[in-house]
Order: sequence, then structure tokens, then C-alpha cells
Amino acid sequence: MVLNDPIADAMSKINNSVGALNKSVLLKKSKLLINVLEVLKRHGYVGSYEIVENSKQDMIKVNLLGTINKCGVIKPRYSLKVDEIESFEQKFLPAKDFGVIIISTNKGLRTQFGAKEDKIGGTLIAYCY
Repeated sequence: MVLNDPIADAMSKINNSVGALNKSVLLKKSKLLINVLEVLKRHGYVGSYEIVENSKQDMIKVNLLGTINKCGVIKPRYSLKVDEIESFEQKFLPAKDFGVIIISTNKGLRTQFGAKEDKIGGTLIAYCY
């Protein structure tokens, strides 16, 4: 099976593991996924993670804290300006200032709060609440 979108696969596995009350989940390694996990860790949605080296492919073992209600990717990856962030918050998050939207900017991955603070736009990647 060919993996077309590692971020979508990872978010789906995280959702399934949280629903099954698992304490950890194994995800396929990618650079963007590591950056997304770092943002989620900074905001308290996932615990620590470690890279597990395998003979076929490296994996990431993520410790789940049980604080995720839902997470997912945003497809298609919309480009947005700083003044459009509010409308996408209303579209993907259940309430104002509840959850995070991860945005890829020219200064790295940011949440909607960091993008508003830096006054930069970017491309939508994922959401989590």
C-alpha cells in the first residue's frame, strides 16, 4: 500500500488510538510530521515522542495524554492571508480560542495564534482540539 499523505494517516491513527483509550501510537516518520507533533506537544495535546528505528522504515512512538477530542488534516491545503485566519477558525474549530489550527508559514509551522501575532499568512496543514 502506498502512503500518499503521511500527515493524514498520522492524524487518523491518533484519532483512532484516542478513541480506543490507548496510551501510545506508532506513526510513520516524516519531517513535517515531527514538526506537527512538536507544535501539538507545545500546546499539551500529545506527550513525548521518540523515533524508533526499524529495518524497513523509521517510526515515531507518540505518548498520548488523552486531551485530544478530535484532530485532522485540512484538505485541500488552503493558502490564507492573516485577515482570513478568523474565518478558517470558525470553519474548523468548535468554538473561539478552543483548539489550534496548524499553519505552515515562511517562518516555520505556527498555530493561528502565532500567525496572528507575527502578522503572516501561510498554508493550512491540520487542526486539533
